[in-house]
Amino acid sequence: MSFDEPEQELSQFRRRVLVAGGFVMVCFTLLAARFAWLQVSRYDYYHTRAEDNRIALVPIVPNRGLITDRNGVVLARNYAAYTLEITPSALKNVDATIDGLAEIVEIQPKDRRRFKKILDESKNFESVPIRTRLTDEEVARLIARRFQFPGVEVNARLFRDYPNGTLASHFLGYIGRINDRDMKRIEDREEEANYRGTDHIGKTGLEQSYEAELHGITGFEEVEVDAGGRAVRLLRRTAPVAGNNLVLTVDLELQKVAEEAFGNRRGAMVAIEPGSGAVLALVSAPGFDPNLFVDGISTQDWDALNNSPDHPLINRALNSANPPGSTFKPFMALAALTTGKRTAQQVISDPGYFDFGGHRFRDDKVGGHGLVNMYQSIAQSCNTYYYKLAADMGIEQIAAFMTRFDFGSRTGIDLEGESSGVLPSPEWKKRRFKRPEQQKWYAGETISVGIGQGYNAYTPLQLAHATATLAAGGVVYKPHLVRYVEDVRSGEKRMIEPNPVADLHLKPEHLAEIRRGMVGVNLEGTGRRAFAGVPYLVAGKTGTAQVYSLRGGRYKASEVRERLRDHSLYIAYAPADAPKIALAVLVENGGFGASAAAPIARQVLDYYLLGKRAGTPAPEDADAPGDADAP
Repeated sequence: MSFDEPEQELSQFRRRVLVAGGFVMVCFTLLAARFAWLQVSRYDYYHTRAEDNRIALVPIVPNRGLITDRNGVVLARNYAAYTLEITPSALKNVDATIDGLAEIVEIQPKDRRRFKKILDESKNFESVPIRTRLTDEEVARLIARRFQFPGVEVNARLFRDYPNGTLASHFLGYIGRINDRDMKRIEDREEEANYRGTDHIGKTGLEQSYEAELHGITGFEEVEVDAGGRAVRLLRRTAPVAGNNLVLTVDLELQKVAEEAFGNRRGAMVAIEPGSGAVLALVSAPGFDPNLFVDGISTQDWDALNNSPDHPLINRALNSANPPGSTFKPFMALAALTTGKRTAQQVISDPGYFDFGGHRFRDDKVGGHGLVNMYQSIAQSCNTYYYKLAADMGIEQIAAFMTRFDFGSRTGIDLEGESSGVLPSPEWKKRRFKRPEQQKWYAGETISVGIGQGYNAYTPLQLAHATATLAAGGVVYKPHLVRYVEDVRSGEKRMIEPNPVADLHLKPEHLAEIRRGMVGVNLEGTGRRAFAGVPYLVAGKTGTAQVYSLRGGRYKASEVRERLRDHSLYIAYAPADAPKIALAVLVENGGFGASAAAPIARQVLDYYLLGKRAGTPAPEDADAPGDADAP
């Protein structure tokens, strides 16, 4: 054995120690560098992360703004109540938890169905209500046994309340739980932060149109929490700002009179202040109870509303476009005067029909009205007069004039979802139909347009808007339901100024002739029975709109199924010499305008002008003489 081997082994050991020591030093150097990087370079980042874990931001939902009528009567308000809520992501078995809770408080099958419906529309980490509006006794029982149900909370929530139920439901609208589509709109507006903690949003009506005003500004609490997520102390609080209040132009008592006048009939009515565009009442019958939607509507209630043949969820005032019938005639007469196609004194002979292009267009009066001037054409609702007038004017001239009254256009009312209706013209027909043979405009189609039939289709809102423009002497105001927005912080009132949007520059003498004819309607014409003994002067016009074609036959309501009977219409403004109110009434399948729509208008005008209330009169015989518009 060599004596050099111990020396070699010792040298080799020393080298290994040096390598190991160097490795350890390198490791400690790396650790020190990492420590310095984390503690110095990344201090702000990790300090913020630690604070985020220590501090929780809890949103405080603001009070939603109130909605009142013009006299301060509350239409939409808020109240606080306790809600039993479940966070599904915190539970292993949701159904078992609900069964356990049902032993403490009453949970009905409809509550379970609503819970599942909301759960399907929500994220699984959100809390979902299983019971709302708990009593104090129920809250006490739940709190006492809360430890048995992790993932279950009893929370105080604000609820929307519509104290008048179905009254004014269509223009008020309702709120509902935020869904994916709502969230997309919120994200597009970059308002996610302001909706943290908020479960509901305006879905229809004013609740939707004025969501930005009504919602308010969300507040926050900075709360220090421990490792288990339990609150330790409140660090800072930013109070929420309640939403602004809406004060409407609507008179709720007038709204009530109008809705009661409809009874069980379907239809719509819009009343407008001619000199400002302020909507005094807006009715769509039947209505619905918006309170059903606040907690999340049950499947049974939704099916009942959605599948009803009466379609209570449709706002007929804004969306139900129908032929205007004879209510179109005053505007046709004004077009004739403005364009020079007729003078007020010019007389035509009415034998009871008008032959054109090999087709006979019949008047509603067998044998005709004889010699008819413009006044008589309006008061007696002579179809033949307007058949001839339409043929003389032509569809282009008719369409050009009616466009000025916003027929076939949205009025711009402060509600979403308004229909534009149809003002027929050759250009419209080319856009509407695809096949070339369908796109051609036939001269015979113009004849039907002249009496408010054919392709004509306008909403009750458009008819009321046009009538208000007529009453205002041709000055156009945009209809609006909100009188002013009240800032809850400053008390400032932002008025909706009634600025005219257009002036049609109609000649006073022409307007006087149309007014004279419309006054004659109620003195000696088709509206005389509905307005017998009225102490004020009313300018009005009855109308009847076909639901299906008679194909040359005679209309007899008793032989037609109720849903196929003619619609009843009436337009008016009063007092005729100094208008304060203009309105349009539609009663679906109500028959002649004088028998159904005009009596409703009489009750509305009596209340607004005289403060007089009356019971709904019994409908007159649908076959009574009136203003049929059948060609």
